Amino acid sequence: MAKVYFLIGGNLGDRELILKSTVEALGNDVGKVLNVSAIYETEPWGFEHEQSFLNQVVIVESNLMPEAVLDQTQEIEKKLGRIRKKNRYSERTIDVDILFYDDLIIDTERLEVPHPRMGERMFALAPLSEIAPDFIHPVTGKSILDMKNSCPDTSEVTRFKV
Repeated sequence: MAKVYFLIGGNLGDRELILKSTVEALGNDVGKVLNVSAIYETEPWGFEHEQSFLNQVVIVESNLMPEAVLDQTQEIEKKLGRIRKKNRYSERTIDVDILFYDDLIIDTERLEVPHPRMGERMFALAPLSEIAPDFIHPVTGKSILDMKNSCPDTSEVTRFKV
């Protein structure tokens, strides 16, 4: 069994309900949900939009291999109304990113784990540091809390709901 760390978030539709539905789907389709952070509200990152994002980190224990986890998360996104656009940064109902799969380092055509840009994004590090502050990033060798404290991102990330 592997511990898989997910960042989920979106800014379209009933944001809270979609996050709740995503956590349920991860529990049904990927494995046992072990921990869930509070919900954080953040401004859009990399583009302008009038609606802010809600983000949350979910830790799931899974017996699925990494690419099977990716397949399941993409299916969950599709079921919850995600429409992929050509531009990487855009509004969306839900985005499910794999931050970590245990402490594996994966770099394939389809999947990069640990998530390559999480260290630059406070909206990922704030909820992750809430529930896994001592987890050591397998590439940087730093704890999540250390990464959060040295993150260059100055975006406002506020606790929305526990």
